[in-house]
Amino acid sequence: MYWNRAIECMDRDRLEELQLKRLKEVLARVYEKVPLYRRKFDAAGFDPRSVNALDDIKNVPFSTKEDMRESYPFDMFAVSLKEVVRIHASSGTTGKSTVVGYTRNDIAVWAELMARTLANAGTTSDDVVHNAYGYGLFTGGLGVHYGAEKIGASVIPISGGNTRRQVQIMADFGSTILACTPSYSLFLGESAIEAGYNPSKDFKLKAGVFGAEPWSESMRKEIEEKLNILAIDIYGLSEVIGPGVAAECKEKNGLHVNEDHFLIEVIDPETGENAPPGTLGEIVFTSLTKEAIPIIRYRTRDISSIIPGSCPCERTHARMARVSGRTDDMLIIRGINVFPSQIESVLLEIEETEPHYLLVVERKGHLDTLEVQVEVDEKHFSDEVRSLEALENKIRREIESILQISVDVKLVEPKTIQRSEGKAKRVVDKRQI
Repeated sequence: MYWNRAIECMDRDRLEELQLKRLKEVLARVYEKVPLYRRKFDAAGFDPRSVNALDDIKNVPFSTKEDMRESYPFDMFAVSLKEVVRIHASSGTTGKSTVVGYTRNDIAVWAELMARTLANAGTTSDDVVHNAYGYGLFTGGLGVHYGAEKIGASVIPISGGNTRRQVQIMADFGSTILACTPSYSLFLGESAIEAGYNPSKDFKLKAGVFGAEPWSESMRKEIEEKLNILAIDIYGLSEVIGPGVAAECKEKNGLHVNEDHFLIEVIDPETGENAPPGTLGEIVFTSLTKEAIPIIRYRTRDISSIIPGSCPCERTHARMARVSGRTDDMLIIRGINVFPSQIESVLLEIEETEPHYLLVVERKGHLDTLEVQVEVDEKHFSDEVRSLEALENKIRREIESILQISVDVKLVEPKTIQRSEGKAKRVVDKRQI
């Protein structure tokens, strides 16, 4: 299903002509309007007028989250505050907030992109969208809200929290589309079953659009089985626009980037050089149409790749692989790069465990250690000690075969690992304390 087939299936040559035109325009505008970009361009000896092909983007300096923090609050805006109708900001838990703004046209574009995203999951004007993404300074909730309203669907703006009430409303209001983080969708399913509901019979859910955190194919399977839905991955980040940058279609073989509005690159995070299609690296985005705060070659720190070839759905826009982790989420343990998603994939293949886990990293003497705490399901936790020891050994072997480092595995009682109503907390790194 398409929301805007003419654009989503546009001929590649025409699409790239449009991208180049918009790239030239946005580079000229930020050089004129945003002092930070003018300084960066001048320091690198880059003249925006020198861009004659999309490949010339590699000559443009990168921008980073640190640039946004240094420009706090409004120094990266390319328009006056009089033209800004919406301001969002990050929590600022690791420093100053990153602040983003939207003009009326930016809001209209956002709604269009989220309509495409929701349509990818089969959303129509007949649907009821249960929107459990957070509202407020976080961009997720309002992005989904705009897209659903543009389609003409009924929106339940429930936001996060009060899980018991969320479950009741999903059942009573006949929600058909669920929008939240993947970890929270599992929590909702678990809570529904505890409350006596059978999601397959008591809910009308048919699909879910899940993002804001990396998740594995194994977790997708768990969600689809527990809630009896189609689960698609969506991608976005506040600095670029919010959700709506890319989304899977029903084929589930990569996220289609809305290339008429964003230029995507993959780079080697160490060298900054562009990586060939199919190679994992750091995703970099340039916003081609954002008016209030255009972002140029923004280093997302998200790890993914551009998938070569075409999709059976006939969309022509580039596809990115599902995000496998972040350069700043990555754990380095005894010289080995470890992503939580690698461990999650192993755990979700083991039927005796629940999809809730915590990674605890400590330094004992001069050696880093990794402990994997994972919940055992109700029916297996009461097994004899010998059986539980065998399960621990099984999990340890599976993880060590993937990571090639030794780990400690600790089985814990059901529901003892703290649940999240937003992004799940997966890592406790005690080396930083």
